[in-house]
Amino acid sequence: MSRIVVKIGTSSITDDEGVVDRATIAKLCREVAALRANGSDVVIVTSGAIAAGLPELGLGGANRPNDAATLQAVATVGQLALMEVYRAELSSHGLVSGQVLLTPHDFIVRAQYLHARQTLTCLLELGVVPVVNENDAIADDEIRWGDNDRIAALVANLVDADRLVLLTDTEGVLTADPRVENSASLIEVIHEIDSQTEAMAGGAGTVRGSGGMASKLAAAKIASWSGVDTVIANAAREDVVADAVAGVPGVGTTVRSRETRLAARKLWIAFAVVAQGRVVVDTGARRALETGKSLLAAGVRSVDGEFDPGSPVEVVDTEGSVFAKGLARHGSAEIGRVAGQRSDVLPAGSPAVVIHADDLVTIPA
Repeated sequence: MSRIVVKIGTSSITDDEGVVDRATIAKLCREVAALRANGSDVVIVTSGAIAAGLPELGLGGANRPNDAATLQAVATVGQLALMEVYRAELSSHGLVSGQVLLTPHDFIVRAQYLHARQTLTCLLELGVVPVVNENDAIADDEIRWGDNDRIAALVANLVDADRLVLLTDTEGVLTADPRVENSASLIEVIHEIDSQTEAMAGGAGTVRGSGGMASKLAAAKIASWSGVDTVIANAAREDVVADAVAGVPGVGTTVRSRETRLAARKLWIAFAVVAQGRVVVDTGARRALETGKSLLAAGVRSVDGEFDPGSPVEVVDTEGSVFAKGLARHGSAEIGRVAGQRSDVLPAGSPAVVIHADDLVTIPA
C-alpha cells in the first residue's frame, strides 16, 4: 500500500475575492477518492483558511488587512468554511475526513513531533483522510511564512510517505518566468536542487497565494532528504494526482529523492527549526564536522547573536558559508567565553563540546 501526501495552495482553491472554489476542491477530493479506491493512504495538506475567511467578513480583494492579529482572527472564520467543503466533498465519496492543525512547534519539539505522527498514523489506520492545515489562528510564524509547502514536506516525512504532490497554478518548474519569457519550458525532472535551480524560482505568484515556486522547491528539498519523490504540478490538470503518483511523463516537475537520507530528528533540526544565532568555525572544525564529529570549543572562532542552551544555531565557516546546523549545548555568552580554547587548557567545568554530533547535521547546499 502506498502513502501519498497531496498539498494544494490558496491560489488554486479560491477565486480573486478569496471565495472558496468548491469545484476545484471537489475535483481534488474525487481524485483522492480514486487513489483510496486503489488502496493508497492519502493525506491532504490545504492552504486557504485566511483567504476563505476574508469575504465572510467583507475583507476580500482590496480590503484585505495586513496585520497579523486580524489575519489570525480571519483564519478562525475561514477554517470553518474551508473544512465544511472538504468534509462534504469527501463524504460524497464515502470517505471520512479529519482536521489536523499543525504549527512549527509540532515539528520543533520532539514530544509534539511524536504525538503528531501517532495521531496521523492512527487516522490513516482508521481509514480517515486527514486534512492538514497550518494553525493560522495562533501561529504568528506560520502566517509570516504564509504557506503550507514546508509543512507538507515535513508531514510526508512524518507519515513515511512514498510521494509528495504539490499542486499549484503553474505546470511545474519552468526554465524561466513565463510572465517575462515566452520561451520558458517545463523542467520534467530535477535530480538535485542546487543554487541554479533555486534561482529560477521567484516569490509568491499571486496576492492570495504567498508560497510561490521558491517555497515549492524548498519543500521538495526537504522531502528529497526524507527519501520522498516530489511532483510539482498544475491543480487544474485532469487526473493530475493519479498521473503524478503513477509517474506519467509531462505531468509536472518531479524532484527525485536522494540516496542519502536524513533521520527524522536531523531532518527537523536542518529544516524545521529557525536558527537563533550563528557559530563561526575554522577550517579544521569544518572538516571534522563534515566527517560526523562534534563541534569543540577549540574550533570556534566567534559567535553571532544571543541564544540560550539548546537553541538551534547555524554553523558558518570563515568565508561566511552556512554548512551545518545544530542545537547548541550552551548559551552564546558561554560559547564566546571558551571560543578557540583547546579542551586540555580549559578551566575545570568549562564546556568542551559546543554542539554534539547527535545534535548536528551538515545541511545541503
